[in-house]
Amino acid sequence: MTSSRRHHLKSVILQIAADWLEQEVKEAKEAKAAYMSENCPALDLGGDLAALVELCKKLQQTIDKIDEERYDTEAKVVKSDKEIDDLKLKVVELGGVKKPALKKVRMSADAMLQALLGGKHKITMDLRSNLKQVKKEVKEEAVEAGDWRKNIEDKADRKKMFETS
Repeated sequence: MTSSRRHHLKSVILQIAADWLEQEVKEAKEAKAAYMSENCPALDLGGDLAALVELCKKLQQTIDKIDEERYDTEAKVVKSDKEIDDLKLKVVELGGVKKPALKKVRMSADAMLQALLGGKHKITMDLRSNLKQVKKEVKEEAVEAGDWRKNIEDKADRKKMFETS
């Protein structure tokens, strides 16, 4: 499929989706208007004080009823959200257990083995004890503060040795 064809199809799909969204908004407005006309009749404020008091009582009863319905609906939503969370956890459990990221623990090898194998086993991982002992030899290059003429004479003998060969 060419890129121009793909672009054209994408624009057509977006246009159809925009039309659907506009239609949904229009239907929601119509549904709201129908609900309001059904449940909230137009107020008749003409009359005396007793009629207005009666109207206020009716409105208060209606508000109480709607508030109870709202509370019940809210409780149902909370319950449904809890069920959804439980189902999500079950899905994750069925999908397999993910290993958590391990944290760095400062523990010696002996303590780790003892924790894994229990207190019964006495295994030591002291690797330093198995190493070969090496003695360091100290090189002593002591410079003798002797007679400097003696040192020159020794070098002179070497020089003669090379000259005679």
